[in-house]
Amino acid sequence: MGEGPGDGAVSDPEQPGRRTSLAVERTYLAWWRTGLTAYAVALATARVVPDLAKTKVQWPYTLLGIGFAVFGTACVLVGEQRRRYGESHDASAGFILGLTAGGLLLGIGLVVVLAIEP
Repeated sequence: MGEGPGDGAVSDPEQPGRRTSLAVERTYLAWWRTGLTAYAVALATARVVPDLAKTKVQWPYTLLGIGFAVFGTACVLVGEQRRRYGESHDASAGFILGLTAGGLLLGIGLVVVLAIEP
């Protein structure tokens, strides 16, 4: 039989701390995955898409690619902050809102550039 909270088993005092540290690590890794994905999108936006589209105007793609790279760097930095300080030094709501708005604007900008390009 398994030992559960109702089985009279003594709970391990390390368990809540371990669960918390694992949750912080998962959050940290999620920020890193988001950042690395933004780097891949930056590379594709700035270099791959213009070549596939055979466009003569490269600067909008380059500008969007730089924006996605900056977005990715911000995500990695937030993840690192979460890893180092945990919940006590969480990113401010304004910064998270800025990241959200920035990601939304980059996505809309990419759609606009792709829709306008002949």
